[in-house]
Amino acid sequence: MKWTTLVDVDALAAALGNAEVRLIDARFSLMDPLAGRAGYDASHLPGATYADLNVDLSQLGLAGEGRHPLPDEKTFAGKVGEWGIAPGDQVVVYDAGDGSMAAARLWWMLRLLGHERVAVLDGGLAAWRAKGLPETSQLHPPVAVAPYPAGFDRSRIATSSEVQSRLQDAPGWLLDARAGERFRGEVEPIDPVAGHVPGAVNRPIADNLLAGHFRSAEELQAAIEPLLGGRDPQDVVVMCGSGVTACHLLLAMEHAGLHGARVYAGSWSAWISDPARPIAR
Repeated sequence: MKWTTLVDVDALAAALGNAEVRLIDARFSLMDPLAGRAGYDASHLPGATYADLNVDLSQLGLAGEGRHPLPDEKTFAGKVGEWGIAPGDQVVVYDAGDGSMAAARLWWMLRLLGHERVAVLDGGLAAWRAKGLPETSQLHPPVAVAPYPAGFDRSRIATSSEVQSRLQDAPGWLLDARAGERFRGEVEPIDPVAGHVPGAVNRPIADNLLAGHFRSAEELQAAIEPLLGGRDPQDVVVMCGSGVTACHLLLAMEHAGLHGARVYAGSWSAWISDPARPIAR
């Protein structure tokens, strides 16, 4: 096994019980932050461990860093070890459905540590249940290992200052994964200011999906590559509201063979923390 972007439910079901596989349940709801853990406690894939977006995948409250700042990398490396994940393991992350909340976020964070064998379950728990595959309510704490022996590759993370320095670049270098109405500034149900970074191009994550699953690599490449304005994907930055669903867009690009884009970790919620920064609607 070397799943590095997506894995389907049949392949994962066949690998259940494999000693190299580590399952992480990352279900989360912005509207009810406790719902993901409650759902996990009620029923989850056999052998899965729970990861909380707010507690494990973020360090809330860092001024100017958005709603879901990245956690301290040493703390996160320790948490990865507590989950029983060593560098050679195959990790599969899932959430309730399409991977946008917050399976792709954890996928990206493990890649920041240099972990290659990590994939998102395509279709998530919904696809697993649709096939009547096994679940359990039994809680078996993982066998902890040493903290993951790496830190974040900061070259893969875009900052607010970098984004500001590129505002005069031709469109195609910055892709925004939010829904169209939020990008256009017509509505803003979460953040205090509506709109988008000037020059950004909208690519809603819903456009990457079909019936709750990722579209084929060929479809995604045909749709996303023209948005880049002829750029190498390594010159592209992806963003969203707080750096979570941007990872879903990055996953779609990697699945499509458009390798090397970077995530603006603070995203829109960090951008608007400075009222001097320009806004487009």
